[in-house]
Amino acid sequence: MTRPITLFTGQWADLPFEEVCRLAAGWGYDGLEIACSGDHFEVDRALGEADYVAGRRRILDKYGLKVWAISNHLVGQAVCDRPIDERHRAILPERVWGTGEPEEVRRRAAQEMADTARAAAALGVRTVVGFTGSPIWHTVALFPPMPAAAIDRGYAEFAERWHPILDVFDAEGVRFALEVHPSEIAYDFWTTERTLEAVERRPAFGLNWDPSHMVWQDIDPATFILEFADRIYHVDCKDTRIRARDGRRGRLSSHLPWGDPRRAWDFVSTGRGDVPWEDCFRALNSIGYDGPISIEWEDAGMDRLLGAPEALRFVQDLNRIEPPAASFDSAFTREP
Repeated sequence: MTRPITLFTGQWADLPFEEVCRLAAGWGYDGLEIACSGDHFEVDRALGEADYVAGRRRILDKYGLKVWAISNHLVGQAVCDRPIDERHRAILPERVWGTGEPEEVRRRAAQEMADTARAAAALGVRTVVGFTGSPIWHTVALFPPMPAAAIDRGYAEFAERWHPILDVFDAEGVRFALEVHPSEIAYDFWTTERTLEAVERRPAFGLNWDPSHMVWQDIDPATFILEFADRIYHVDCKDTRIRARDGRRGRLSSHLPWGDPRRAWDFVSTGRGDVPWEDCFRALNSIGYDGPISIEWEDAGMDRLLGAPEALRFVQDLNRIEPPAASFDSAFTREP
């Protein structure tokens, strides 16, 4: 199936935007999923400078690249996170962090996400990928036990904070795709279901499918695609390897850094891990997903300049898997 393959620029934000474009084009990528990080795409400049968006377009055109989605994971995380602390200061623009007063940070983050929808529309992009944050993720270990009412309040708070943002997405004709991920309001199957219910399944709110964190949680990423078929708004390809159990490695990974061999799992180059990629691409074909396939790079054990083109070749092969016939019987009754 022909789908564009893009490179997510979040892990390349240390490089100038034009250099990332040059590299991606040279490797053969069709385009970029542009992160609102580094100098790649700056929301305030997109809305405040008359020629900024046209300038981004000129650079993309120079290298023959297209863009179908932008991403603002870092600011989205602060919209309803609890607590707000030094972790957020490290990832947020100064204009969003301000003095660091938590509720003011959340308010400014919400405004920036609404502006991200406006900036995406100005760029001609109809999907924004990102995080939402969560007022209840810090309770996930469930001790001391959390009353059900407190969890209910967490989902209600998430919806209260995100509905006004989604109103702007609706007004701009843009969709938000939440990356289902630990530390988000939706991090596995059932929390995704509950998250969609919390925002009344409004069309502006969908999902970015990334299987890497599903695998180490023992969630089948292919089944996830089929169950949430109408909400798969964007696809990121990132792989995970589960290390052999040795009686010491725990799934929560003991606060050990990426790449530490004592961890129970880690990210690896796409195609080198435990994601059932063929099953997943067959599932994407089954639901008729024809949007971009974006490769996200987080393998601490491989040079990204080697891994990014290797991952592209792997996904290009997967993209050649044909969609299923209209029905099983039709495959045998077609006219020669």
